[in-house]
Amino acid sequence: MQKVSLPVKKNIAIFIAILFHVCGAIGILFTPYKDWFIANTPFNLLLMTALLFWVQQRKNIGFFLFFSICFLVGMGTEMIGVNTGRLFGNYHYGTILGKKLNGVPFLIGINWFMVVFSAGILMSKVTNWVEDKYDSLGVRLKPSLKTFSLIFDGAILATLFDYHLEPVAIKLTFWQWKEGTPPVFNFICWFAISANLLWLFKILHFDKDNQFAVHLLIIQALFFITLQVYLP
Repeated sequence: MQKVSLPVKKNIAIFIAILFHVCGAIGILFTPYKDWFIANTPFNLLLMTALLFWVQQRKNIGFFLFFSICFLVGMGTEMIGVNTGRLFGNYHYGTILGKKLNGVPFLIGINWFMVVFSAGILMSKVTNWVEDKYDSLGVRLKPSLKTFSLIFDGAILATLFDYHLEPVAIKLTFWQWKEGTPPVFNFICWFAISANLLWLFKILHFDKDNQFAVHLLIIQALFFITLQVYLP
């Protein structure tokens, strides 16, 4: 059997991601099957994660270590948040996202990986592009500045993603806040935790050229922004 090339994998993954998110948006906004589409959110998240793994080149120990740490940190910090309110704020998860551990769905740990990994890939490409532009002008960009930009800007990107996700997740009852809306503290925690995970992203050695991750982040962001605007 002929091996599927990386460009073909990427195009297949992008097509599937667009198809599922467009169908999901239409199903939630314009059909009487809204509840069915919402109930299948866990399948969509798992499928997108599987596609990220499928497109990822040279899946070495660094990649699996990053995935594992993102999952564990995501689950651990969310457990602290749900059970104490000392991180993120006072909130609780509904039943839609599936099985939980100490009040936190396992899918949340996977979601932390997807968001931070995709933000890291995007910012890695941006910082490399900026470095190439500086090199073409004969100017050497300091490695420390490049690292700072990847971590800081990547954390801002991940936090903005959560900002657009929050109102949609509340309306779809993925989770609920005691105050009705997320506090500013939630976004501060998202930035701080994402920044630390992006520092790990930077120092671990694995392939950081997963172009599907960039497309997935954009597709998901557009999906949530669309629902944020049009969901009653």
